Amino acid sequence: MDSVQRFLFEDLDIRGALVSLGACWHEMTAGREYPPAVLSLLGELTAAAVLIGGNLKTPGRIVFQLQGAAPLSLLIVECDEQLRIRGTARPKTAVPPAPTFRELLGDGQLVMTLYSNFGDPWQSIVPLVGDTLSAVFEHYLMQSEQQATRVVLAADGDFASGLFLQKLPGADAKDADGWNRLMHLAATIRPDELRLSAVNLLMRVFPEESVRFFDLRPVRYHCPRNEEKVLAMLKALGRAEVEAALAERGELEIEDEICRQTYRFGADVVPRLFD
Repeated sequence: MDSVQRFLFEDLDIRGALVSLGACWHEMTAGREYPPAVLSLLGELTAAAVLIGGNLKTPGRIVFQLQGAAPLSLLIVECDEQLRIRGTARPKTAVPPAPTFRELLGDGQLVMTLYSNFGDPWQSIVPLVGDTLSAVFEHYLMQSEQQATRVVLAADGDFASGLFLQKLPGADAKDADGWNRLMHLAATIRPDELRLSAVNLLMRVFPEESVRFFDLRPVRYHCPRNEEKVLAMLKALGRAEVEAALAERGELEIEDEICRQTYRFGADVVPRLFD
């Protein structure tokens, strides 16, 4: 099941979550001929977006962008408070076989933008500190939340998953060695084990710990047509620019890269928008 399972190591004051994406990951990537390395990185970013997006308490959405030089110029994933996801990748040049994280993105950056229905967008831009996407998010969360965090991400063409563990302020008072013990065990997790349910994974990796599980939350792919949004964009361009584009091309063709939707408009769109 495509879902997020949150949990708490009660005796340690350490919280966590496991995201598992199968069917919705297939929907998101269907028909996209990404190289395996790009597909894997997009899946990891999607799992991370769901892990963090699951904390949204009010209507809105969180957008993560991995921006690089070459060969991969952009990865973008969105997740809203209902855990509806969408995303895409934009390779810039041919991707070499089995590239490293750095070879894909170079000296890029991670951009996080939070859109709330109750205020202005908030944006954070951080450099890519680390040699994996997991390390980048661990650094970002440590800086932003001031709590030790472990992130384990894995993805391929069939599955995308992620494990999140975070030390809460009272953890050392409950068990001074608890965090170190969990980190030692977490380092043994294999990518294929992240396909297990949260209950099975935690029982296998942390058999001596007491865990409380919270309600399972479903995740789904959501990328419908939105002609109103496209028309609003055209109106913002202004009548003169729209008319000039129509005179040059005969019609307007607009591609929604994320949702793979095409919108076409003829000359009748001018009075529709401006009269």
